[in-house]
Amino acid sequence: MTEAIVPFRLQDRVAIVTGAGRGIGREIARAFARAGAQVVVATRTAAPGEKTVRLIEEEGGRATLVAVDLSERDAAVSLVEGVAAAFGRIDIVVHNAGVFPFVTVDEISDEDLESTLNVNLKAAFWLTKAAAPMLRKAPSPRLLFTSSLSGARFSAPTMVHYGASKAGLNGFIMGAAVEYAPDGITVNGVEPGAILTDAFKQAASPEQQKAAADGTPLGRLGKPEDIANAMLFLASDEASYITGQTIVVDGGLSVRVPV
Repeated sequence: MTEAIVPFRLQDRVAIVTGAGRGIGREIARAFARAGAQVVVATRTAAPGEKTVRLIEEEGGRATLVAVDLSERDAAVSLVEGVAAAFGRIDIVVHNAGVFPFVTVDEISDEDLESTLNVNLKAAFWLTKAAAPMLRKAPSPRLLFTSSLSGARFSAPTMVHYGASKAGLNGFIMGAAVEYAPDGITVNGVEPGAILTDAFKQAASPEQQKAAADGTPLGRLGKPEDIANAMLFLASDEASYITGQTIVVDGGLSVRVPV
């Protein structure tokens, strides 16, 4: 494997990362692979996931692609069962996949609402329930989730459904942490701020991107790697006494006093 300075090790652990075809999920998968994990790249469409796998393998890491639609319960369960059968263990589950159609409450369709809640919230239940038997056998089991500032700290028009799903996810993180603590399974999340992903570039004009950067105390947009590094810490043994928490990674955006 390519030599690199890696502060946290995940040697030979099996990690499922959903939404790993691009952006934050891709960088989480790459960070985990660099740390020594066997990464299962789970993504809705194969092509982006294939690129993630290729990037990991080019760096000397190990990755396997599974194309899966996490809006369907049976597909989520099959993902976990397939990984357990293939590798005989599951150490880490990162549910990063998310749906965020920009639409108002007045205009949202039942299909968009169902898809948002299924992928962003219900899949957390489906994946956790399916993975729990294997996680209980793991030496350092981790359940990790990509949440959002919109789940608790602020929201915006056209994002009500997304914020509601992430608020529910934050509640899941806290409750599941208590429920699985006797099994030694830690449950945590990361709340990203304005992160310069391809999706953000498509949704925001250059002027809007600049405004977001200027409105962040650190004066820049976040990078997907910023979120991946927080996830890597939470997945590591160094975070073994942290559970039921979400780490805000936003450059100070959520604590800035409006002026």
